Amino acid sequence: MKVIFHEDFFQVYTSDPASSEGRMEAIVEVIKPEVDIVTAEPASEADIAAAHTLDHINHIRASGLYTIASLAAGGAIQTARMGLSEPAFGLIRPPGHHASANSAWGFCYFNNMVVALLAMHKEKLIKQALVLDIDLHFGDGTVNILGDKDWVEIHNPSTRTREEYIQEVEQILSGVQVDLIGISAGFDYHIEDWGGLLTTEDYITIGSMVREASRACGGGCFALLEGGYNHDVLGQNTAVLLKGLSS
Repeated sequence: MKVIFHEDFFQVYTSDPASSEGRMEAIVEVIKPEVDIVTAEPASEADIAAAHTLDHINHIRASGLYTIASLAAGGAIQTARMGLSEPAFGLIRPPGHHASANSAWGFCYFNNMVVALLAMHKEKLIKQALVLDIDLHFGDGTVNILGDKDWVEIHNPSTRTREEYIQEVEQILSGVQVDLIGISAGFDYHIEDWGGLLTTEDYITIGSMVREASRACGGGCFALLEGGYNHDVLGQNTAVLLKGLSS
């Protein structure tokens, strides 16, 4: 599987957990022997402006985070485009799903998933898309920007048990007819992370279900890194999701 990445993502750009030292290294160390790394390229300001206001873009620029945030957004576009023909993973940060058009919180700055899907839609590469957000936290930014669009479905599963969670994902994916499925891949629902719910094996199940659903409807699939903060398990959780997607 191809993984979009840039060594600049190793940078500790803020003091938040998504930017913590060793987080990206924990993933790269595990997956590098099994994947092909493709170098991420920054998004154009026009692509970012399709999702965000000029005021927000200027705010991120003034904070000194524009370069790294635009690189993540650009990596997301590359990942989505690649996902049309083969499963792909965007090993990017900062994350994005809490970024709305004119605001952001939760360690996010630009909404990588939204920027990517809007680019694919603008280029007429997709007519319909589905976002499966498996992060512990509700992807409010994605919903705020894309929630009223008739060409995209957005789902944030949330249950009390892992069995119900997997069943909900299965129901979401059942019979979908889309050109592209994008996973906002947060790993903080893991039993050894903040959420304390899902097992490592559940991520291979989710990846496999997404891959099967994309095959069934003749579409593509991809995933973008969002949350996940326990470095001891983050690499393996990522690896098994990729294994499921490439099954």
